[in-house]
Parts: sequence; structure tokens; C-alpha cells
Amino acid sequence: MELKRILHKLTVCQVADLSAVDLTADFYFLGRTDEEISLVCKTEDTPARTIRREDGWRGFRIQGVLDFSLIGILSKLSAVLAENKIGIFAVSTYNTDYILVKEENFERALAVLALEGYKVV
Repeated sequence: MELKRILHKLTVCQVADLSAVDLTADFYFLGRTDEEISLVCKTEDTPARTIRREDGWRGFRIQGVLDFSLIGILSKLSAVLAENKIGIFAVSTYNTDYILVKEENFERALAVLALEGYKVV
């Protein structure tokens, strides 16, 4: 299975409302529930006003389109990283899964996954 690096530095934050978010940006994830609005975006695209903010994330995605019938892909990746004491922040889209790790763990995360047979591109 191929994993593709995301070249951007990322921020995970909470915003009070959607007006703070640049919906024309080329890379972001939004999650809205009855309790919060969460945003993952390029660090340089982070809104000036956030409720909470955590910079210093890097990420990669599983290459290709994952069929919904596939089971355990994210679980296996997160287990390898957990065994190596690397925490994750996972986000899924219709096509695939994205895994974010703190910047100081990024290269080590990719290295341990490569040792487990994942191809990093």
C-alpha cells in the first residue's frame, strides 16, 4: 500500500463559525457537530481568530481510492504508529484516509511504516 506525503505544515483548530474559514483555500478539512467546528488546514491558511489552535502537524494520505468494503486499513496504520508511541489525528474523505502526526514524529512515522512494508512516495 502506498502512502503519499503531504508537503504542507498543518494546523488543527476550532473556530467559532464558518465565516472565519477561507473556503477558497486549496487544502482543508472541516468538521461540524452540535458541539464544535473543527478545521485542519495549511498553517499559513489558519484563521486569525480561533478558539483553540495547535500548530506543528504533518501528514500523509493513503494513495488511491479506498472502497468502503475495505476493513482495517486505518486500524493497521494506527496500530503500527501506536506501537512506536506516535500519536495520530486521522481524517477521512470519501476517497481515502489522511493521517496527521506531530512534526517531530513525521519522519520516524514514515520510517516505521516503511519497515512494515508500506511504500512512501
